[in-house]
Amino acid sequence: MILSLCVLTPNRIVWDSEVKEIILSTNSGQIGVLPNHAPIATAIDIGILRIRLNDQWLTMALMGGFARIGNNEVTVLVNDAEKGSDIDPQEAQQTLEIAEANLRKAEGKRQIIEANLALRRARARVEAINVIS
Repeated sequence: MILSLCVLTPNRIVWDSEVKEIILSTNSGQIGVLPNHAPIATAIDIGILRIRLNDQWLTMALMGGFARIGNNEVTVLVNDAEKGSDIDPQEAQQTLEIAEANLRKAEGKRQIIEANLALRRARARVEAINVIS
């Protein structure tokens, strides 16, 4: 059996094909999804989506949203998503370093919250490149 996975952002379809298994980062931890998974709707955290195609694992950085699982179909609606293979490692590392520096310089609640979110997004992008499967 297989799963039909569709990853959507407001601007584009990032992924729309069949997969063997996925691992999602939710707000309450990671969940693995195999065929015939119980129906569920869940919030997606900023983090990594792992996708298994046969014996190969791919990664995608997700920037928060929602997922609906049911009838061997997984629909992921996120603010943004980027395949690990499409991320420039040097640019992602530079973005991470800038985000870390901005967090150190942040003053006030709003700046700290925004800097933390930027740091989490940057870490997710770097992790999507560096995941060993």
